[in-house]
Amino acid sequence: MKRQLILLVVGFLIAALLLAGCSSQAPAPQGGNSQQSQQGQGTAQGAIQIKYAVVGPDDHPYTIMAKKFKELVEDKTNGQVQVTIFPNAQLGSEREMAEGVRMGTIQMTTVTSDGTLPAWTPELQVFSIPYLFRDRDHAYKVLDGNVGKELGDKLLAQGLRSLGFCELGWRHFTNNVRPIAKPEDAKGLKIRVQEAKVWFSLVKALGATPTPIPFGELYTALQQRTVDGQENPVATIRSMKFYEVQKYLTLDGHTYSAGSVLINPKFYDSLSPDIQKAIQDSATEAISYQREVIAQKEAEDLQFLKDKGMEVTEPDRNAFVEATKNVPEEVKDMVPLELVEQVRNTK
Repeated sequence: MKRQLILLVVGFLIAALLLAGCSSQAPAPQGGNSQQSQQGQGTAQGAIQIKYAVVGPDDHPYTIMAKKFKELVEDKTNGQVQVTIFPNAQLGSEREMAEGVRMGTIQMTTVTSDGTLPAWTPELQVFSIPYLFRDRDHAYKVLDGNVGKELGDKLLAQGLRSLGFCELGWRHFTNNVRPIAKPEDAKGLKIRVQEAKVWFSLVKALGATPTPIPFGELYTALQQRTVDGQENPVATIRSMKFYEVQKYLTLDGHTYSAGSVLINPKFYDSLSPDIQKAIQDSATEAISYQREVIAQKEAEDLQFLKDKGMEVTEPDRNAFVEATKNVPEEVKDMVPLELVEQVRNTK
């Protein structure tokens, strides 16, 4: 009886060991190794999953970019890559989305180049130097040329791979107190700015008070009069419905604002060369498409804002250029003057 009991116990132990061995040799999820699966690749169908987070609603410039990228990359890869777009800051503020891409919890995002990103790459504040860009063509040559590549390399060193720069557009001031036709008209106004040194210098040069507020909280801040005004392209003023809480629009075009299209480097490096090429090509094509859409919509958006009751002022731009001429010198510790000249001299 004792011998039978011993044999029974031994049998149970052998069976348990066999089950443990089988579990340790279970196949990895389809779509890649376990590290790749953790980064969004593994699904039952084997498709590579990309979470693409943006801060604006459906008609915001960055959402337009994301939707075109999704269409292109899914087509180019025959569905091997699947993109899920998270608009309306569902995955956090621009700072939180950029952090998510750096950490790998989000695969892709598009954020304002000279807004959040200077926290890691201060040189991106070059886009905030007032009245630096002559026109769109000048901006595109800078973004798609050597300057854009150099800034992309600096982003990569900080854990963010740049796929290029899409368009947010020319930035203009709005406020709810009075029209701004000359720099003196801005004196004393509280203006919401992005949290970067150059924005503080720009607004102070006009005699206004710079006030950093997260973009997702800006409508409420304007509505509650926490700040008097803000500055953004007309497409953003329309898509975010700032016209509901702002009366005056000043078309000074102080800066050209670009959106950085970003992907997690480790995620990107884990993909096959063919998929990497499809992602980069799709981003490049989507950027070209998105720029064209935003440029064409500018006049339409401006008319929409007028129809909604905004009072539009076209100021003496030269007076604003003169008032802000010392800004590059004030931020040279973060934006080298050589970089400013490199942008200015790009042909």
